[in-house]
Amino acid sequence: MSFEWELTPEGVVMYIGRVADETCGIAHAAAVMGDWWNLLVLREVARGHMRFDELVGELGVSRKVLTERLTHLVEHDVVARVPYQDRPPRYEYRLTERGRAFLPVLVGMQDWADRWLLGDGTLSASAPSDGAEAARVRSLPGGTIPADLTLVDSTGARRDPVAPDVPATVLFTYPATGRPTPLPAGWNDIPGTVGCTLENRLFRDRWPAFTGAGVAVHGVSTQRPEEQAAFAKAEGVPFPLMSDVDLRLAAALRLPTARIGQQPRLKRAVLVVTRDRTVRHTIFPVTDIPAAVEDALAVATALSKP
Repeated sequence: MSFEWELTPEGVVMYIGRVADETCGIAHAAAVMGDWWNLLVLREVARGHMRFDELVGELGVSRKVLTERLTHLVEHDVVARVPYQDRPPRYEYRLTERGRAFLPVLVGMQDWADRWLLGDGTLSASAPSDGAEAARVRSLPGGTIPADLTLVDSTGARRDPVAPDVPATVLFTYPATGRPTPLPAGWNDIPGTVGCTLENRLFRDRWPAFTGAGVAVHGVSTQRPEEQAAFAKAEGVPFPLMSDVDLRLAAALRLPTARIGQQPRLKRAVLVVTRDRTVRHTIFPVTDIPAAVEDALAVATALSKP
């Protein structure tokens, strides 16, 4: 069979050789998102870099190529062009519902590459301290959490992961707790999975010290809100547990994940974020949970002082 391709005006290679591909979702997705720059533009918009000059700086792409890719993504309703200034007119590019729905694909690509291209193929909920995942997390301080990012808490309400009424927030991410839903078979044999309940209990026990210092504590996993609510009630967890089941936080911060039990799981990490949404301190990999809790308390307390 011969293969035919054509280049669209937006610079996207389109495969036109098989009628069967008209009903193939993979082929249609590749036609919209299968270009290197389209994927990286979407990655940066998810990270909160929504203005043209920001994207040029982050990507190191020519203005012509960026204009073509943004035009393509707007035409396919992946991002929306929204005015933020009238004189002179200026626009920013925000994810649409269709664009947000693609974020789990981006995170899945990252997870696959972390394991199979940047790693040795081992399934792990942790990571070497000198690896690519650790380097990404170490690069977070100085960056910000997008202002429009919200997560679902255990009550089912959408909540800002950064507490607006205190100087600092400690965000700790973890793979999953074993209550109320049983963990997948072989869970304890995967490095980095054990300790999620312990971590929640340690933050619970030190919660008076955090609140006394003017620091909020938020736990984040990809478990469903109702699972988190049942766990919080059983363990007496006094702080919000939030669900990143849509992987919006994972995509925004390029957080390390692992696919375990047919579900993407956040690897254990600790972030200290100030009220202006700036990440100030990170801990990853978390190999000593009690020490990580105390480290987060000390850093957040110092940041909360006038």
